Amino acid sequence: MSLILHNTSKGKKELFIPINEDSVTMYLCGPTVYNYAHIGNARPAVVFDVLYRLLKHHYPKVTYARNITDIDDKINKSALELGLNIKKYSQKYADIYNHDIEQLGVLPPDIEPYATDHIPQIIAMIKDLIEKGHAYAAEGHVLFSVESYKDYGKLSNRKLEDMIAGARVEVAPYKKYPADFVLWKPSDDSLPGWNSPWGRGRPGWHIECSAMCKEHLGDVIDIHCGGRDLVFPHHENEVAQSCCANDTQQFANYWVHNGMINMGNQKMSKSLGNILLINEITKQYKGEVIRWLLLSAQYRQSVDWSKNSIHKAQKTMDRIYATLRDNQSVQVEMNKELIPSSIIQALDDDLNTPIAFAEINKIAKQLANAETGSDKQLYKSQLLSTGQLLGLFLEDAEQWFIADNSDVDADKIEDLIAQRNQARADKDWAKSDEIRDELAAMNIVLEDSANGTRWSIKK
Repeated sequence: MSLILHNTSKGKKELFIPINEDSVTMYLCGPTVYNYAHIGNARPAVVFDVLYRLLKHHYPKVTYARNITDIDDKINKSALELGLNIKKYSQKYADIYNHDIEQLGVLPPDIEPYATDHIPQIIAMIKDLIEKGHAYAAEGHVLFSVESYKDYGKLSNRKLEDMIAGARVEVAPYKKYPADFVLWKPSDDSLPGWNSPWGRGRPGWHIECSAMCKEHLGDVIDIHCGGRDLVFPHHENEVAQSCCANDTQQFANYWVHNGMINMGNQKMSKSLGNILLINEITKQYKGEVIRWLLLSAQYRQSVDWSKNSIHKAQKTMDRIYATLRDNQSVQVEMNKELIPSSIIQALDDDLNTPIAFAEINKIAKQLANAETGSDKQLYKSQLLSTGQLLGLFLEDAEQWFIADNSDVDADKIEDLIAQRNQARADKDWAKSDEIRDELAAMNIVLEDSANGTRWSIKK
């Protein structure tokens, strides 16, 4: 076994060696649920779903935790402006997020911890940090003392002085040092809050993940995942809190970060107004098409989202599904041992999905050109077994070409195609053209090939 991952903390690829081969642990920073999830939120969910599937392919047990941040100033502000209960408000968007990424073939994690369900653990960790001299209380706040942790900045490869100069640090009179960050802050009557040794208040963002991770996965975990934008300050602060509270040299042995999404020549961002919501794009394209595009670039690289790139993904998926439809009668065996070694090798090389996709296209072409029953069975089995590993080709091949909101009668279409084929065999070209026109009026596109006539709904 030779899984290699790029470890952000080392700045290079490393052979993955789990703490315990019988039980691998993995944590992903999930969403802050105060609005509809966008396609940028989807990328880490999809990318690390593939890593989760790959780890399960290699190891007998994988425990994957993906949290929900349901207490945050953005949530509070939005809920208060709308006059809504904050807990119900955040739960609404947590449910929407899970529904949206499910449409993209993302498996549920083994554990989905909510920050508000872990207030006792958060308070206990803060108390521990204070007792060990790594945090201090001031004016109803508790702050982490970054100067108390000598390795602060090691994950993001930054010097403390440079971080202060180049980052937006909150200026506050109660801070002993400008870079110190909040672990606990006071809440007035309009905000959610919990009783604590420092008064009624609520946790800071960073401490939530440290406490949830410790509670469910342990003091030191194998893999911590997230978007590249979280390396600093969120993950840097997680490392500091966790190592200091748990008396460990490491918090996670491997830090794995995905790249961002570009909209044309621009990075997707709220400030640029080019945010694309998952629930909007899934009305236009099937989830597997979106998943294919999000995985089309190696996960550490940026993904270019454009009309051209999504249409290219659509075309590729249509071609593969058309091949599967042509071979619907071929019986298959689903077995992970049937996944070609070239695909496993590509994924083991830091999730190199572009190479894996190239291999998938080769298999699909081999299936399309196969002449014997045994070859068809082999290539179809390889294709679908690989699809299970990657979360692809899970739909019925016939249904793939029918829009979710379509009222198309597939049986009627097949009957008309059979009539047209008979008319062509009888050289009744007028009737053949008449039937083709009838199908065109139904928005059905025909494609004649050596394997028969394929049909799809015009997009």
